[in-house]
Amino acid sequence: MRAILILGAAVWAQEAPSPTLLRRTRHAASLWHSGAAERVICCGGVGRHPPSEAEVMARILRAEGVDDGAITLEDRSTTTYENIGFARAHLESDEVIIVTDPYHAPRAVMIARRMGLRARADCPPHRASAKARAREGFAYLKLGWWLARGGPSP
Repeated sequence: MRAILILGAAVWAQEAPSPTLLRRTRHAASLWHSGAAERVICCGGVGRHPPSEAEVMARILRAEGVDDGAITLEDRSTTTYENIGFARAHLESDEVIIVTDPYHAPRAVMIARRMGLRARADCPPHRASAKARAREGFAYLKLGWWLARGGPSP
């Protein structure tokens, strides 16, 4: 059973989804409605503001008409590695569609494949800010260190 993994993004004060979280989650709902996958796994723990990113995603998915039985929460992760790694426990198949932003997708797919998943990305349209691109550049340095250590964890 193929699954959609929505990678985490910030929850703002008063349980409000950040624009990134909202964009990714609505895109995942659209994919689910199109029949791209049978399940949606919401990835993300509690950041600066509660509740967990996964819980806020699940609320959005329900509001977008996704069946509650198709939604699974992975609500412990705080990094891309953990999003994907912890989500593996909820998978019935190794085939996943990763929903994130375009600038983040290549690294996320690389991590997922290194963890043994048959992964591809499907991203909502979005132009990254200079700050987001710079942050992703540093994340690639961390990825190199992770790969040099031998990969999959968690």
